[in-house]
Order: sequence, then structure tokens, then C-alpha cells
Amino acid sequence: MKWFVFTAALLHGLIHILGFLKGSGFKEVRELTLPVSKPEGIIWLSATSLFVLFAILFITGNKYAWLAGIAAVIVSQVLIILFWKDAAFGTLPNVLILAVSVFSFGTFSFNKLIEHETNLILSQNNPKNEKIITESDIESLPGPVKKWLSHSGAVGRPYVNVGKVLQKAEMKLKPEQESWMDATAVQYTTIGNPAFIWSVDVKINRVLSFKGRDRFENGKGRMLIKMNSLINIVNDHGEKLDEGTLQRYLGEMVWFPSLALSRHITWEALNDSTARATMNYNGTTGSGTFYFNAAGDVTRFSALRYKGNEPDARRHEWVMEIEGYNIFEGIKVPAEMSASWILEDGAWTWLKMEVTEIKYNDNIDN
Repeated sequence: MKWFVFTAALLHGLIHILGFLKGSGFKEVRELTLPVSKPEGIIWLSATSLFVLFAILFITGNKYAWLAGIAAVIVSQVLIILFWKDAAFGTLPNVLILAVSVFSFGTFSFNKLIEHETNLILSQNNPKNEKIITESDIESLPGPVKKWLSHSGAVGRPYVNVGKVLQKAEMKLKPEQESWMDATAVQYTTIGNPAFIWSVDVKINRVLSFKGRDRFENGKGRMLIKMNSLINIVNDHGEKLDEGTLQRYLGEMVWFPSLALSRHITWEALNDSTARATMNYNGTTGSGTFYFNAAGDVTRFSALRYKGNEPDARRHEWVMEIEGYNIFEGIKVPAEMSASWILEDGAWTWLKMEVTEIKYNDNIDN
């Protein structure tokens, strides 16, 4: 699809050079039966330049390609209207290039929103943290949690204040959906002032995709999903979403073990291999249970979360199963996992994820 758009834009642009050739008197162009003045010929040439520029910017992934595309279509369509008898056929490729440019603008606009919100969250946290986690810091934690922090490598390393997580995933939007959709995501998480922002790009097919953003900040959750980065599918907030987003933040502690020491979290030992964490932050409260194996690895996290934000939404068990680990910056964390809702009809696994990279503190970039 990308190369088709590139080729169409390039060829469409080069066709406009015929108007320049006729207007400048360099060549008699029989395809243009209407007279073309020299100034009009320059406009035809400018249309060529804009389409070629769009084609190059588009194929190289430049974020401003949409600007050249819209400008090219405007100039081209004005010429087509003026020379309708000879150039009416050019409207079709203009519609294609305009549609692509509008979608590209949607992506540009969505990415600018994510960049702005990410910068706001990160500005409230200092990534530099030289305080080292010691054995005395974890002394009051339940036995399995202490063992996890020691086993993970977090003890003896600096507290994590900010983290960046890169992910690739497969997703399903509905329990009855058969095929998985490929996705890539990036998340920034802050610990001092608890917050995260997660942006995901999901490919439905060659034409359709959607971008999503989940955000947790000041104890509140926000969810935004846009089809092809333009059309709002979900733009939601509310108390049920606040609680569920906080529980997600709590479960993702597995990537940031020093979060276990947060003053906003209290722990309760359930047995030698299970502990419940409860977080209370800015009026929002949520709990979740962590399960550990004999070695000290986290193997599972579960929470009773609201499925949806509607008035009649009910809590269901939400489970994160951990299937593989990796070491990032000296800390052993889950790197392969799946997430499922336990519904009346059975378990619905909607997400399979692989963490490809994690950066901590002053190693992050945005």
C-alpha cells in the first residue's frame, strides 16, 4: 500500500509537468486543448514539485508528509477545475492522496498529543535517583515480596523513579474474535508521582488501524482510541476507569520492583507464596494479588477490575500470567505475558505481550 501511494503520487505529479511544458512553450501538448499561459504553467510546475515532495516525504516516513500532500491536492484541484475539459481525470488520484494525507495528519496530531501528555507526566518526576535500595528498606515487606525484590536484582541498585517500556503484542477486541491483531506499544511510568502513559498502534488490516492511549495521572484514568488516528471510538473517564487503571498500574509493578516500596502501597501476606497489594492515591483505591514461585519470581497477578466504564459495568477477575523473563539494566523482570478476563462463559485472553526493552531513570528518552 505504501509503495502504491508513492508511485501514484509520483506519476500524478509528473503528469502535471505537461501543463508547464505547454505554458512555457517548450512543447506542444495535444492532451491539453485549452490554452495555458506562462503563469499558469508555473502553477502546473509547482503542483509537480509538491506531489514529488509528498511522495518522497511519505515513503521516508516524514511526519510532515501530510502538509505537502494537502498543498499539492489544493493546487492540483484548482488547476483541474480551471482546465476541467482536459484534466478532470486527475480528480481521482487527488482524492486518494487527500485521503492518505488526512490520515497522515491524524497520526501526526495523535502523536503530538502523546508527546505533550508524556512530557507533562515526565516533568513531574526527576529521573535521576542515586538512593540505593538496601536490605533494611525491604525488611517490613511480606516474605515473598522481600524474596522477589532480592531475587530480581533490585536490592543494591538505585530506586527506579521513571521507566520506559517498549512492547510488541497481539490483541483481540472481542471474545468471539478468531484472529489476532499485531500491535506495538510504548509506555512511560513514573514512581514518585504515580503515573503512566501507554500508547499503542494496532494493525487491523492493510487499510484500517487504530491508535490507543491509556493514561493514569493524579489518581485518574483516561482512555482514548481513534480509528486510523482520526475517528474517536473511545474517549472515556470516570470512577470505574480510575480504579481499573490504578490496578493496572499496580500490576505493572513487576517491571519496576522498587514500586513495592511506595508510600502509597500497603501489603498483606496471604501465605508463603502470595501477597496482596493495595494502593490508595488521590482518592482512588485498588488492590491486586501477586503470586510467586519458590525461586522468588512473580508468576501471576490478579485483580477484580471493572470491565468497562458504563453505569452497569461489573467487576471481573483480570489475570496477568507471566510466561518468560529477561534482564534489563540488571533487573530481572517479566518479558512475556498474557492478560485475560475471567467471564461467565470462561476465560477470554485478549492480550499476548513481549517486552522488548526497558530503560530506567536517566537512561530513558522521549
